[in-house]
Amino acid sequence: MREVYIAGAAMTRFGKFPETTNRALAQEAVQGALTDAGITAAQVDTVFYANAVAGLLTGQEMIRGQVALRYTGLLGVPLVNVENACASGASAFYLACLAVGSGAAEIAVAVGAEKLTHPDKARSFAAIGTAVDQAEFAALRARLAQGNGPDDDGKRSFFMDVYAAKARAYMAASGATAKDFAQVAVKNHRHAVANPKAQYRTEVTVEEVLASREVAPPLTLLMCSPIGDGAAALVVCSARAARRLGAGVRVRACELVSGRDAAPGAGAVERAARAAYERAGIGPGDLNVVELHDAAAPAELIEYEHLGLCGPGEGPGLLSSGRSALGGGLPVNPSGGLLSKGHPIGATGCGQLAELADQLRGRCGPRQVQGARLALAQNAGGVLGEDNAASVVTILSA
Repeated sequence: MREVYIAGAAMTRFGKFPETTNRALAQEAVQGALTDAGITAAQVDTVFYANAVAGLLTGQEMIRGQVALRYTGLLGVPLVNVENACASGASAFYLACLAVGSGAAEIAVAVGAEKLTHPDKARSFAAIGTAVDQAEFAALRARLAQGNGPDDDGKRSFFMDVYAAKARAYMAASGATAKDFAQVAVKNHRHAVANPKAQYRTEVTVEEVLASREVAPPLTLLMCSPIGDGAAALVVCSARAARRLGAGVRVRACELVSGRDAAPGAGAVERAARAAYERAGIGPGDLNVVELHDAAAPAELIEYEHLGLCGPGEGPGLLSSGRSALGGGLPVNPSGGLLSKGHPIGATGCGQLAELADQLRGRCGPRQVQGARLALAQNAGGVLGEDNAASVVTILSA
């Protein structure tokens, strides 16, 4: 496989934009990425468009990318629509890297766009909840309700029930407390203050997080990622094109795996991470900055361990040490993460990578991780039994 580089990256602001569309969001992100790379749409060889729920919320199925990108100048080349739950954006990037790495394309674009804001919030929650095996959904919901309580009015995302159950299991295994989860939210909200693209840019206190409305115990509202809209895009290119364009962010590894239900051994995140470290020829101790999938605050502590950033049960200690905060030895989610930057599902993975590309190019201003040379992004999607249905781990270097 050939070396692969990121030549351009851009994202819209993430937030709730009732009057906008997937098309408008995607167009803004694509134009920003092309401008950042210093190219025109005519120079792109192939496109991968990620979106998770437009079919369910707007009725636009089958040709989502062709519709969203209709006026960007990108049509005419191969365009592949990608849907892989919350890992859709990173999966599109994975395919763009394969296209360039294999020699099938010199320049590819990965785009993720999502509009989750809907007049009926229950519709949004229901759409998100389809990322599980629907043949077993009723049984799973009934089992989770034993610990979370019923949700007959659809006022919470089913996935917060999933994360609440995982949080309780993690508390039992590690000794983590609700206060630890609140500290994750505090850290990521503090980081987002310096991110003009973040959905929420207000600091919160541990007391405010713990006092916010209970969603599913032990999760409170401020421990959960918000519904929102947004898009992000990346221009991926070969080493030859990178030299011509002056691109300096190399893709050292991008690994996509699927979940294996309740199979013994490592879960999807751990397997993707191990494969990425091996391909990149590095270990977790070499990393300078991480963006990980904190769809709920406990997930950040759990993924510290799955990514090898600390040992089993050591997530709360890593957090309390300050090492994962800006100014620490390994800042995690300097963008604000999904908790505060936002989580417009199909755009999330590309948004993480846009943040890290900017970090490695020294473009992040007050939230810049000084001396960042090696970065990791982890994006997961869906649930299959006890595992994530899909997981992508990407390693980038300056």
